[in-house]
Amino acid sequence: MAGITLEKDSLVYEYGQPMTAIHLITSGKVTVSYPGGSYQLGKGDVIGVCEICSEIHFLTCRADEETSILTYSFTNIAVLDDLLKNHPDIARLFILSACYQITTLLERCSISELKCSSLHQNLLNNYEKYSLLCNRYRIPPRTLDNWEEVDAYLGEEAPDLWLSDYYLGLSHLYTGEQSKYLVQASAVSVGLLRKCSLDFRRAFTVLEEQFRYLQQITGYYFNSSRNDLFDFYTSLYYKLGQDCADIRELTMDLNRIITELRDNPAIDAELLEQRVSSFEKNIARLQTPSSDISNPEADTAVLSELTGSLNIILEFAGSDAGFITSFREHVYAYKQLPDKFATDEDSCQLRADITKEFYSLYSLIFERTMETASVPAPVMMFLYFGYVDEELAGISNAVYLRGLLDTMSDHSSQGVYTFYDWLVAIYQGKKEPSRNEFELDYNDYLHRQKATGTITDAELKDLENDAKAKVNYELRNMFPAVNKITYGRISIFCPLFCADNVLKDLDGSYVTVSKLAKNIEQIKKIDYSAYYRESFDMENINVLGKEIVHFEYLPDIILTPNVGIRGSMWQEIEGKRRNSSGRMLISIFHLEDLYLTMIRLTGEFRWELCKRIQGTRWNDISELSLTSEYFDYIQFYRKNHDLSSEAKERVRTGLQRAKNSFKEMFVRDYIMWIMFEGTGSPRLNKVSRKILFTYCPFPAEIRKTLEQNPLYTEIMGQFEMKRAQRLHHINVLIKKLRNGGVSVPASIEKEKEYVEGTISS
Repeated sequence: MAGITLEKDSLVYEYGQPMTAIHLITSGKVTVSYPGGSYQLGKGDVIGVCEICSEIHFLTCRADEETSILTYSFTNIAVLDDLLKNHPDIARLFILSACYQITTLLERCSISELKCSSLHQNLLNNYEKYSLLCNRYRIPPRTLDNWEEVDAYLGEEAPDLWLSDYYLGLSHLYTGEQSKYLVQASAVSVGLLRKCSLDFRRAFTVLEEQFRYLQQITGYYFNSSRNDLFDFYTSLYYKLGQDCADIRELTMDLNRIITELRDNPAIDAELLEQRVSSFEKNIARLQTPSSDISNPEADTAVLSELTGSLNIILEFAGSDAGFITSFREHVYAYKQLPDKFATDEDSCQLRADITKEFYSLYSLIFERTMETASVPAPVMMFLYFGYVDEELAGISNAVYLRGLLDTMSDHSSQGVYTFYDWLVAIYQGKKEPSRNEFELDYNDYLHRQKATGTITDAELKDLENDAKAKVNYELRNMFPAVNKITYGRISIFCPLFCADNVLKDLDGSYVTVSKLAKNIEQIKKIDYSAYYRESFDMENINVLGKEIVHFEYLPDIILTPNVGIRGSMWQEIEGKRRNSSGRMLISIFHLEDLYLTMIRLTGEFRWELCKRIQGTRWNDISELSLTSEYFDYIQFYRKNHDLSSEAKERVRTGLQRAKNSFKEMFVRDYIMWIMFEGTGSPRLNKVSRKILFTYCPFPAEIRKTLEQNPLYTEIMGQFEMKRAQRLHHINVLIKKLRNGGVSVPASIEKEKEYVEGTISS
């Protein structure tokens, strides 16, 4: 052990240098850099502790100021074991620093993943806007080089979601009184550090991959060839001229692109500034007043309405004084946090307290709105978006939400609900509460309560039709779980609308009915039967008897009041009725690629619906179904002669990534099926392709384009034979009905289209 003092900007080590020592910081600060970002270490932190399983350094460390360090020689794990065995007092410092660094990197992975999805979606949107403007003014649109290679970021290698909570729990464990006993076992300490090092390297690899992806996407905006989106927009700007009606919107789009790309670490900053400077000089020559672009913060009338939002919300709730004081204090404390995502014990406890009080407040306010004709704007913003305070939300965001409030309307007829409108539908008896985490619906729950003697017969009869009780059941059982799930980052969840969560333009992330409809239709163009299920035509049962036909039941989509990154396929049917709509939930401001999220939810829906229909025999291969065939394929893939050694290895690796979940394996294959196989780019192996083609068939138009592809020759032949048999049966039935003078029911005509794969929405 040797003490060293480093001057400001001194390099401790850089990427590629051999791993020979670990350094304990006794004073000063050090910046640790990785592709696309950095984090800071200070007194008590250990440099290099997360690289002990690597022969070389894959990070770069530099002193931010004059820094003193204690250096411990490190050549292998045995040396570390001896060190911690002889000095158990420093084991705690090593473990705490390692936990801090891995949780930091895991959080950066999550944020970087959002940036990848956001940037990709924005690129598609910006290119679409450019093409629309060109078409509007009859200007031939230009094409980006290698545009066909632009794929969504799938993030298959992302670290396990539970790791953050795991290392956070360890850090709490090693800050407690029991830590003095834990550090006595050097083998435990070394084991923890080795696991941390391996997980850290995996997170680093993911960040490296994400950085490369960001570089690829930003290259479509700015590159040295100038055949990029920035040049497309600026050229169009000059062509349209200052008097064009769309020049204002085009200017705003350009400013938004510049702002977004300036903050991206993957961009060539020098190239960006050169190009932007050149454009701004040209604008100055054209004397275009950039100040003409409206600034939402200047809307004083709206700001006046929103000033003191928290007080307005709490006064409307009319709760007891203790509750109001507690929630107000917690919100204020949360506003003061320099890092809203901090993982220290106090910050975690504060978010937990806010979360508990938030749901109590939501219940109180909803009940009041059912009894009050006039509801203040901040209160409705709370119900729709989780908004509580104009400063916490950010002034510009608050103004945007207020403007959005005026456009909110009931879209229940189209199967889309804000969470508030969903509760209203339950209150009015139009919808039943969802199942809880134990798969009990509202009536099952009441009868369980009656069976245990918690309620009487009379109380059960009253509660069966009690609108408030139904709403409270939904608020207690479904809302807290799905609000956290759709938010996505479970370990740092807080239900309040906060500017720190807005990692993407609100307008772009706002989930509208049209966006959902567009994505569902896009999925159905590839998997047209996704939401159909077998049934009898009860309206024509006298004519058709027990003839099986297919009916479509699109899911109800509920928008949770948060800014999130995940979707949740909560239930595949309503109650116990198989012929009913399922329930999917997505954040009202969704930061991820909405299309990719809807594909994932549809895949989960297909799996769960098949399990529901098959019942206990869902994995019994003697009764062929999507789940039984896929289960059999994964369970016995090692013995499958139709799979090559490479394909078997990919299945094994995929199963590990899916945490041995057969459902997750299917969902990943389903995503590939829709995004790649359905567009003529084969990615699946022979066995999974056959299963998906059988149960998630392509429509006739896509089948026709694939019929010459040798990968589909065998399965296409089998499919067409079964399709022809079914079609023959339907044609015979139609002919029989017509010969008998019976009008052919619309369901049979529709069934014929379904079998042919030509059914329209």
